[in-house]
Amino acid sequence: MTPTPPHPDDDHCPASPAEHPLPDGGAVRLTSKDIGRLVGVSQATVSNAINRPHLVAPATLAAIERVMADHGYSVNSSARALKSGIGKALGVVVLDVANPFWGEVVKGIETVTAPGRIPLIIGSSNEDAETESAIFQSFESQGVRGILVAPTPSNLPLLRRFRAKGIQVVLLDSEDPQGEFPSISLDHAAGAELAAAYLRDGGHREVALVNGSPDISWCASRSRGFHAGFAGVADARIHEISRTAMTVEEGRQSVDVLLELLKQHPPITAVFCTNDMLALGVLKGLHERGIAVPGDLSVVGYDDAVFAELLSPGLTTVHQNATAIGRAAALLMTLDAAVPQAPEPLQPPHLVVRGSARSLR
Repeated sequence: MTPTPPHPDDDHCPASPAEHPLPDGGAVRLTSKDIGRLVGVSQATVSNAINRPHLVAPATLAAIERVMADHGYSVNSSARALKSGIGKALGVVVLDVANPFWGEVVKGIETVTAPGRIPLIIGSSNEDAETESAIFQSFESQGVRGILVAPTPSNLPLLRRFRAKGIQVVLLDSEDPQGEFPSISLDHAAGAELAAAYLRDGGHREVALVNGSPDISWCASRSRGFHAGFAGVADARIHEISRTAMTVEEGRQSVDVLLELLKQHPPITAVFCTNDMLALGVLKGLHERGIAVPGDLSVVGYDDAVFAELLSPGLTTVHQNATAIGRAAALLMTLDAAVPQAPEPLQPPHLVVRGSARSLR
């Protein structure tokens, strides 16, 4: 029988671990050099098995992995990333990991990263600049190759520093008027204007706008678009209710303000929330107070989160494809290709009419 020629990365055939015992019988923490001696290959081959397994012959790779497993050897990927100056992982920072919209964005990112097994490290900033900054610095210490983020404005200088160090930055569902960073975002103002037009054409004139911080780019854009939708309507009034976070609880607490507006004459007849989490909180608060939707008050949201159609009544909301946004943002990263891939064109936002809003005409 003709012997199988050695693989280009093999020094020679793996030997039995017994032929290459450690000086103290294996009581010390193994290094890659020790693994190589136990298997009977070079340290370079062990390094390839850890970092570039496709270069190692299957039998040799299996022997190395078996010895590593037998001796509890684990690869310190963070240290390796720091030593090389850049890691394999991507960092993802979303505003609120509890918001299903951002979960769908992450799923979209994974359609690009999962086929190549590029790991994601995910953090939630909770719309807090200090929390976001701490997450960024953690990413830097772990040697991520890139960051996908919906950033707070105060942390843009930090992102510039990362970019200067070779860490890629792509903005998620955020506008970048300065054009500093690659970004993926739909037209938030246009989406909010669709909501305003629906309420305006339905005869609503006294409306509330429940929004988050104007420092968040899309909060400002959705407010601007909603006001534009009522431009030229002389008897229309928009009552803005600003919240510190875009959460269910913040939406629920905004109902206290809505109750005061309902006592005015004329009372408000509709409320537009700049995301569905706020809208869910408003619906909850109204239900707790016996206020019927849409009989007493119409409610419109934004995002078309997965729960929107499951509510009773279903939530009328502006749809944007979160999965497509995540995928498009990930494609802007230079991952395994020499240049970024061009993302598919995103469909513009559109209004999904369900039962939570009604016409007054």
